[in-house]
Amino acid sequence: MKSARRKKKEEEEALLDQESLTEGDAPIPEASRAPSYGLVALVGRPNTGKSTLFNRLVGKRVAIVHDEPGVTRDRHYADAIAGNKRYTLVDTGGLDPESDDPMRQGIARQVELAIAEADVVICVLDARVPITPAEHAELGLLRRSQKPVIYVANKSDNPRLETEATDLYRLGMEQLLPVSALHGRGTGDLEDAIEAALPKEPRVEPPSHEGAIRVALIGRPNAGKSSLVNRVFGEERMLVDSRPGTTRDAIDTLVERRGHRFLLIDTAGIRRKSKVHKEGSPIEAVSVLQAIRAMERAEVVVLLCDAAEGVAEQDAKVLGLAVDRGSGVVIALNKMDLLDRKTMTKAEEDARDKLSFAPWADISPVSAKTGRGVDRLLDHIANVADVYRRRVSTGELNRFFEQVLATHPPPTHGGRAPRLFYITQAETSPPLFVVLASDPEKIHFSYRRYVANQLRKAFKLDGVPVRVKYKARRRRGAE
Repeated sequence: MKSARRKKKEEEEALLDQESLTEGDAPIPEASRAPSYGLVALVGRPNTGKSTLFNRLVGKRVAIVHDEPGVTRDRHYADAIAGNKRYTLVDTGGLDPESDDPMRQGIARQVELAIAEADVVICVLDARVPITPAEHAELGLLRRSQKPVIYVANKSDNPRLETEATDLYRLGMEQLLPVSALHGRGTGDLEDAIEAALPKEPRVEPPSHEGAIRVALIGRPNAGKSSLVNRVFGEERMLVDSRPGTTRDAIDTLVERRGHRFLLIDTAGIRRKSKVHKEGSPIEAVSVLQAIRAMERAEVVVLLCDAAEGVAEQDAKVLGLAVDRGSGVVIALNKMDLLDRKTMTKAEEDARDKLSFAPWADISPVSAKTGRGVDRLLDHIANVADVYRRRVSTGELNRFFEQVLATHPPPTHGGRAPRLFYITQAETSPPLFVVLASDPEKIHFSYRRYVANQLRKAFKLDGVPVRVKYKARRRRGAE
């Protein structure tokens, strides 16, 4: 018999393996600029396989999938193609209309918003589960919406289950499509039905993510990341609950504010690794992995800390993950509405002390609840993104470098000082500078740090980690 620890490890490995596509899946080209024919919402009760079907239709593993009900909570958007029509597919949380749990009620509101904005709704039913009163309530909601609905009997993995699924016709639909999202069975018929149900003419093309500032919101659980997204977006885009761990998937939200376009990536709260392994579920482990990957595709990472609780050691570790990945950084102290000015000043000083390894990062007090400081935070993010993308000309760099060498040449090593010839910027996003030198290995780390600090000061590179690489200059005639 397997131990609980071994079983949990196998579940984590199975979830992490979702990153690989099943043979035959065709990823949707992200660069496709074909017109969109509308929005299709997946709705259904918990654990009917909506996220598995979402991944299948999109053609890549986007949403977290697990046997535990209630994994998906927020609206999750991705592009998909049915026939010759590109559309936006929306995954939603499990709908339980009769629940009085505040989180379930919040999920129900998210589902209702998805239905309201959809052109077509796919109602996902479980072919293996008997009909309950909740299904009748769900179908009543869909009929009242007066939207085109495609009814799907998911988990029809074989002919026997497909036959048993006909019992669902008692709910009163005219047509029911048996599919197996897990194995791909029947999804071709479903795509044909989606293509037929979508509008005949393309809708106005939604704003492209291209050129938007990619911003990952990270931090410990319950720091207010989802509340901040909702505040910037202007509506309840993300489910918010006082219980930590509400957000699981990394969710993208495109918004235009302050003259800039931001792609906000809300992520799950990151707890200490020991707590995740001892107390957390396999789902939490994958949520944390998604949060880390969100940092890798972001230009700017906003570390959101609870100002009332104060910055903790875990906040410093999370910030270290962002710095290691070369991201631009803004530190936001949330819940400033709970503190007076004196306490807020002390919280800023405490944050600066505990996050002293990144003194170049802005600290921005904010209240996601009231909106105070949000505009200033967005301005900081835009400024850091500008620095992140900035390129300094080689001429400017070498004029700067001449002054540095004249003021403070590299110290001698073994009776001989390394020679530094010139500097150039090799990359942006984030900035990478390359210095050609005679003996790079002999340049002391303190001098390397000095050059990086002078670069930051001279070219106003606050908010981003400055990388300087020292490279040996080839001698003439050397291969």
